[in-house]
Amino acid sequence: MEIRLKEIPQEEALRYLGVRGAPDEILRRDLARCAALLLEEIRPRTCWRLFPLGEDGLLAGTAFRPEGQAIRRHLAGCGQVIVLAATLGMEAETLLRRVQSRSISDALLLDALASAAVERLCDLLCEDLARRMAPARLTPRFSPGYGDFPLSQQRTLCEVLNVGRLLGVSLTSGDLMIPRKSVTALLGVREPPEP
Repeated sequence: MEIRLKEIPQEEALRYLGVRGAPDEILRRDLARCAALLLEEIRPRTCWRLFPLGEDGLLAGTAFRPEGQAIRRHLAGCGQVIVLAATLGMEAETLLRRVQSRSISDALLLDALASAAVERLCDLLCEDLARRMAPARLTPRFSPGYGDFPLSQQRTLCEVLNVGRLLGVSLTSGDLMIPRKSVTALLGVREPPEP
């Protein structure tokens, strides 16, 4: 599923950059220039699947069982789980490498903007999923590497979604995603209480 990003939240990018308070006009202008470049180059893509959640914590039809107390608490009371993945694509990686060879400051801005962009992409996907799943309620997304949810489980999530084929995403031996500006996450689905 392709979701078109029309803008990148600059406040989020500034947070990634560690900027406190109002940025000066030069930084705002440079951020806007780099954001326009990034939006022109990237090809955001997403995919997701819905699974019944067994009492044993296993996602039905898979060998995936989320590990860690934090994710178990997060999914408590949910009958289903959405597994999602999102990426800005290799175009973001290529752009970052190309710009890094010319301007470290622009590369730093682009990296922060790309992080904000992939988060915005996930937000848009989650908003769409919330509309599709209504009146059920979705938990916030929870990714491998948060709390005690092991990053190593990212590999199985990627296999469950077939992100290599669908999104062109692969994993390093340390379970980091390539392209780097990619995300996997789980969302619990809670049915509304009976009237």
